[in-house]
Amino acid sequence: MHTVTSSDGTTIAFEKVGQGPPVILVDGAFVYRAIDPWAPEFASELADKYTVYTYERRGRGNSGDTAPYAIAREIEDIAALIKEAGGTANVIGISSGAVLALDAAASGLPITKLAVYEPPFIVDDTHPPRPDDYLDEAKKIIADGRKGDAIAHALTKTVFLPTEMVEEMRAQPFFAAMEAVGDTVAYDGEIMDGLMSGKPLPTDRWNTLTVPTLILFGGASEQWMHNAAHALNDVLPSTTEVRNIEGQTHEIAANVLAPIVDKHFTD
Repeated sequence: MHTVTSSDGTTIAFEKVGQGPPVILVDGAFVYRAIDPWAPEFASELADKYTVYTYERRGRGNSGDTAPYAIAREIEDIAALIKEAGGTANVIGISSGAVLALDAAASGLPITKLAVYEPPFIVDDTHPPRPDDYLDEAKKIIADGRKGDAIAHALTKTVFLPTEMVEEMRAQPFFAAMEAVGDTVAYDGEIMDGLMSGKPLPTDRWNTLTVPTLILFGGASEQWMHNAAHALNDVLPSTTEVRNIEGQTHEIAANVLAPIVDKHFTD
């Protein structure tokens, strides 16, 4: 594992595999190497044509963290990785990481092409909205030092898992690794603030984005995810395509996503 230093001095840990044009993967909430093998699997699928950078977002795993948090700090983390990769890179973002990737591209980072998979926007009444006090409540729980409760709060209120399922998860050995990144619940909470309200997406958050962008969603995902992808297309000035990947859900198979992203990056 390698590291780069972000603008605020935070150490960001990453791995890279393959050889070719750089691709940076931006993960969603909670995810890091200790609990999810998906990122290395995805990287290996592209490694014959690209140098793939998978990194642990700040506050997770081997990466550091520096208070106070701001979305701009995570954009600077991506900027440091792009600089490490040679100055430009293709980027793919997953779930809330897709929204962070959109913010990074809109900020003007030297991103060649962008792909986003299922940014979890709630833009209409096809799914109940995230509670209005979700972020404030998450910050209170974290301030009390209750990291496990913060993860449970996120899983029930923004991932929308049943309470009974989350309670069962808390009894499993893997939950300790999730609990370790409990502070970052508020980070993704900020990234998604106002975007899961059941209201239309803002027209000014990504209106400066000029990077060719591929918007993807799983055909087997719920309707609100389909609607989120099309709503994003409506407000982006630079969409290349909105694509339904048949049979896939939010937990997309790495070997299914990789060739689709490859085609976008090479076209």
